[in-house]
Amino acid sequence: MAALGCMVCRRMGYEGTPAEIHHPRRGTGLGQRASHYDAVPLCPEHHRGNTGIHGLGTKGFPKKWGFDESDLLDDVKMLLGNDYHFEEAD
Repeated sequence: MAALGCMVCRRMGYEGTPAEIHHPRRGTGLGQRASHYDAVPLCPEHHRGNTGIHGLGTKGFPKKWGFDESDLLDDVKMLLGNDYHFEEAD
């Protein structure tokens, strides 16, 4: 999945930016981490940086960028197709 590059950078026209995997939280507050099937590749800045999901928070991120984690997850699913499967390490 990381090979797709950062989904925020991709929306800005920069494909292939090195990415790490972000697992959105489910529910409110410190909910349970999403599975690997519902993860989003983000570059370090858009993941952990001041303009990223962890830096801005789940309310500030969509205010800055105009889209949220679920929109980025939709992008991932569109790129990979509906029948993608990941193998989890033991």
